[in-house]
Formats: sequence, structure tokens, C-alpha cells
Amino acid sequence: MQALHVHAGPKALAHLREHGLRPEHIGVIPGAAGGPKGLILGPLDRFIFGEWLVQSTQPVDLVGASIGAWRMATACLNGSVAAFARLEHDYIHQHYEPLPGHKRVTAQQVSDAFGHSLQAFYGGRIHEVLSHPRYRLHILTSRGRHLLHREHPIATPLGYAGAYLSNALSRRALGDWLERVVFSAAGAALPFGKQDFQTRTVRLTEGNFMPALQASCSIPFALKAVHDIPGAPAGAYWDGGITDYHLHLDWQTHSDGPEGRIVLYPHFQKQVVPGWLDKALKWRHSATPFLDHTLVLAPNPEWVKTLPHAKLPDRSDFMRYDRDLAGRVKVWTAATRAAQQMADEFAQWLDKPASLDVQPL
Repeated sequence: MQALHVHAGPKALAHLREHGLRPEHIGVIPGAAGGPKGLILGPLDRFIFGEWLVQSTQPVDLVGASIGAWRMATACLNGSVAAFARLEHDYIHQHYEPLPGHKRVTAQQVSDAFGHSLQAFYGGRIHEVLSHPRYRLHILTSRGRHLLHREHPIATPLGYAGAYLSNALSRRALGDWLERVVFSAAGAALPFGKQDFQTRTVRLTEGNFMPALQASCSIPFALKAVHDIPGAPAGAYWDGGITDYHLHLDWQTHSDGPEGRIVLYPHFQKQVVPGWLDKALKWRHSATPFLDHTLVLAPNPEWVKTLPHAKLPDRSDFMRYDRDLAGRVKVWTAATRAAQQMADEFAQWLDKPASLDVQPL
């Protein structure tokens, strides 16, 4: 069964018909939030960054939230193929036991463990990420406002309840509770417009890389917020996926020719959902002109049904397997190994475009 589906916005589709797809055509690569679902993209990441893009020389903006930020930062490391393999291994094997006297793992415990894992992963190598000769990294976070300005056992749940209700009325109204804060490598202009949502930009440095990346992955109530990131406005910072779940952004590649025009989006589904609170709001899942230059590489939903439990790895597996680490490792490893078919089909399509039908996004 075919594993990969390719979906194109109208301008991306016109580009394919006129120019095909070559590595020098890529200007932006987004990385979505989505936790364990992102594991399915490991083989594509290793092929794209390890074999394909190295055939070109143009600068590429890498934009990520949550696990997508972790993936995009990993792409900037020397020896990225080995680094992606380590990311996959470390994510699959993460495990937390409740502290003595506790029935559940605490948010502080998960945050502390995750901080240690980031230090082990990037410690001594942040300069590689920030000084990559081609890749310009942008890490998305969500900064709390008003009741959410500082994490608090009472104010934070109330603040998120207000954010949920406001977002249901209008995505722009979510900006009354949370703002998008983007940490960008030095000299890297945002590759998207910011008129859609309240946005701040902060320079990404060795001093704030770790807290910014941890904040981008800090799911409310599952992990603790990261407060007062150096060089950024004071306050509590949470998962970038809250404001930008799948990075449905106004992508601007600033190219008059085919080089650098395409937004190449390895994703775990066809739909590009704006914010985490929009997951249940199906009317916000459709494509918009923001995605006109976007090419989405996503798993075939019918192929997904062939994976363990007929689904992608997701956060529910932590509860399904509870303390059965070996059981969860087995099914997640099986899913990521099966995903090699997606990378193989993408490589084949690049050589023989007729091997896959490109569908409208």
C-alpha cells in the first residue's frame, strides 16, 4: 500500500508543473507540534536533510513548535542524520516513574527530566545550531498574558479556560491570553507575516536557546512553564503549539524565481490546524491562501491503519502502556520503521514524478 500522500497549494502545484521539485526550490521547512506523532517523520527528516538538501546551497528557514522545534534544531547540528536517529531513540525511550508517595508523575518531574535530556542532547553544541551556514532556525513559543502571565495553581486553569472560550469565538481573540513569541537566529527575518496574530520576535542566543526550546515543548499542566527567558519579555512561556499547532502561517519566501519559493512541509496529516485549541473546530482545518506555496508530505490515512493500533504514535500511548515501557517502545519503533516507506516513496517521486499523484491541499 502507498504510504505517502503529497498535497500542494495552488501556487506550489503550478510550480511543480513548470519546474518539478529540486532541492534549490526549498525556502522554508516547518515542523509541527504534535508530540509522538512527529516520530513518523524521522525517516523523511533523515533523507531530506541528510541526502537531498545537501545537493543545494540556498539558505532555508526552519520553523518549529514543540517537537517540531526539536526536529528543526536537530537539523542544524553537524551530522544531522545521526542526531535525528538519536532524537528518535531518546523520544521513544523516555519514561517517568512517580516519585515516592505520588500516584502520578508531576509536571515538575517531567520538566526537570526533559531539561536534563535537552542538556545532554545539545550541551556543548548550541553554536552548531546558531551558526549553521545555511539553516536559519526559528523557535515558536506561547507567552502568557494577564492571568497567564505567571504560572499559578488557580490563575492558570482559569486563564486557559478564558483562552479556550475566547478562541472559540475568534482565533485573534486568543491573543488576549497568549502571544506568539518567536526566537530567531541572528540575522534571520521571519519567513511569515505576523498580521494574523499578536507576535513578538527575540534573538536566539546561546544564553536562551535551552529555555526557549524547553518552553516550546512545555505542554500546559503536563510540564511547567518556563519563566523569564533571557533576552525576552518577562512572563510564563508554554508550548508553541498552543498558538501555532501546525504552523498555519502566512508563509513568505520572498522569491521571484523557482529557487527558494517552496515551503516543504513534512507533516503527519493533510490538515494544517492553526492552534492547539482549534483541534475540535473543524471549520478552521481547511487550507487558506497562507498555504499557497506549501507542499505537504503526509501519511496516507489508509496506510496509517496498518500501523500498531491502526494509528500514529500519540500521547494516549503513555496512558495505554502506563509503566510498560517495553510495550510502548515496541509499537513506536514498529511505526517509525514502517515510516521508512514514506521517505523511500518521496525519493522515488523526486526521480519519477509520475509515481505519485499530487493532490490539492
